[in-house]
Amino acid sequence: MSDTTTVDPDALFAEILLTPEGKADPYPRYAAIREHAPAFRSATGVVVLSRFEDCQFLLRDPRFGKGERGAVWEQYELTEDEWMERFESFATSNTSMLGLDPPDHTRLRKLVSKAFTPRTVERLRPEIVRITDELLDRFDLTAPVDVVADLALQVPMAVIGEMLGVPEADRVALQPLIRAAVATLEFNPPLDVLEAAAVAARAITARFEELIAERRAQPTDDLLSELVHVEEEGDQLTHDELLSTVILIYGAGFETTTNLIGNGLLALLEHPDQLQRLRGDRSLLRNAVDELLRWDSPVQLDGRQAFEAIDLHGLEIAAGEELVTMLGSANRDPRVFDDPDRLDVGREGSAPLSFGSGIHYCLGASLARAEGQVVFDRLLDRFSTIEPAWGDEPPRYRDSIVLRGLESLPVVFARD
Repeated sequence: MSDTTTVDPDALFAEILLTPEGKADPYPRYAAIREHAPAFRSATGVVVLSRFEDCQFLLRDPRFGKGERGAVWEQYELTEDEWMERFESFATSNTSMLGLDPPDHTRLRKLVSKAFTPRTVERLRPEIVRITDELLDRFDLTAPVDVVADLALQVPMAVIGEMLGVPEADRVALQPLIRAAVATLEFNPPLDVLEAAAVAARAITARFEELIAERRAQPTDDLLSELVHVEEEGDQLTHDELLSTVILIYGAGFETTTNLIGNGLLALLEHPDQLQRLRGDRSLLRNAVDELLRWDSPVQLDGRQAFEAIDLHGLEIAAGEELVTMLGSANRDPRVFDDPDRLDVGREGSAPLSFGSGIHYCLGASLARAEGQVVFDRLLDRFSTIEPAWGDEPPRYRDSIVLRGLESLPVVFARD
């Protein structure tokens, strides 16, 4: 890491965004930025916030929001016509809740929120247990298991697939496409990544158009059928909004939870005392999942646009400026979390910002927490020993920073 005795926050921010070392372990860089420059304007033009209180304020205050998308093509030295010709498939995301402000965001979120309330999710818990147990039954205990591919991805993908009504064969086919498409959430992705994402987005859209047509012709008992019915009524949901909403629910339903389970198990394996503590006291599961979310958040950065001029830590922010909240840094802020670089599965107090805050607080937060609780509980119930199997080379994180997750996690399991 750069010498932090003379801290250059923008250089550290660039390391986090651009270097393998910074992406693999951003936390020392976050700490230096947090202590020396709680708010600064990066050379990229965005204002960067790193402390919990500031990040939470930004995400909750109505003077900030998603705003209008600027002339993105200019940063790639393209004309608007060239951009639209190559990336027209991204237009669907413009009607996604992820990029909308009230009143449209409020209307769309209300239509789907009932499927993700804590009470609804609790009714799903037996189904999450069943899915998890079926996957654990398939583990080959004579060899290392890749927990990311064989469990962390499979559980949330099956749960959201069944909720929404996506057939199992489609889940397998769509997974690499979703992975390619979410690369657009990264900070200024290169053009070749955008082109691969555009190809994936076209394929995802085509398949969901087919599923929507199937549900229109023959409704079933799933969330997709419910939303198709709402769209047919014509006064709350347009077709483009229906399409973008179901794609968002499906993709977000497993991408981040996969990282929660993978990152979380890695943290426990690197802190065997905490793994044993959780094994011995399963009442800690709820606190433990929040602590794992705090420790190594599946989402590290989130962005907003200023709707009016505001002063923050003496920094004059103009209306229209873009701001970035470093959620991974906020979750290690010692002003909020005592001894924040210590993993403590019994930690109580403030919830982390891993699911964001304010009106865009993650719709699936309760579902992700329940899936994490079930997976860790079933792993501890089913296996007497859980040991790392990666040798001298630590598990590698994917080449991304907004969404933080492991490429693989080889683990050896054993029963008594």
